[in-house]
Amino acid sequence: MSAHWRGRLPWLLMAIVLAVAFAIGAQGRSGPVTEAQRVRHIASEIRCPTCRNQSAAESDAAAAKAVRDEITRRVHDGQSDGEIVAFLVSRYGSDILLKPESNGVASLVWALPVVAVVVALACLAVAFRRWRARPAVQVSEADRALVERELSRS
Repeated sequence: MSAHWRGRLPWLLMAIVLAVAFAIGAQGRSGPVTEAQRVRHIASEIRCPTCRNQSAAESDAAAAKAVRDEITRRVHDGQSDGEIVAFLVSRYGSDILLKPESNGVASLVWALPVVAVVVALACLAVAFRRWRARPAVQVSEADRALVERELSRS
């Protein structure tokens, strides 16, 4: 194995492990989703109208219970998840969503920090590569003698 591949082998193995992990995680659950699971999923995406820092699924507030009851009623009526969320947004406004809508400025709020981290990591990788590629500093005999002379004084 060449030195070129030996240096890149750990990175290649890490990329393979990450790809497999993402593939397994993306598969999700199989089987039918129960009404209770649907209610819990929808309520987890909706902000509690009164406490504002929890989802309607997590909160014990009366307003969160009312939202969960409304979701349950609409699930029983056969409405889709999108229809239920659209109704709640029309009733409470888009602030009711824990995750902002994925269009316009709202998507930038979520995407810009991720882009900034990726760019910063790329810049660090380039900087480390340049530092490693620098030729070693050559010390002249005059410099060695100067250092020896100063060390012997102390």
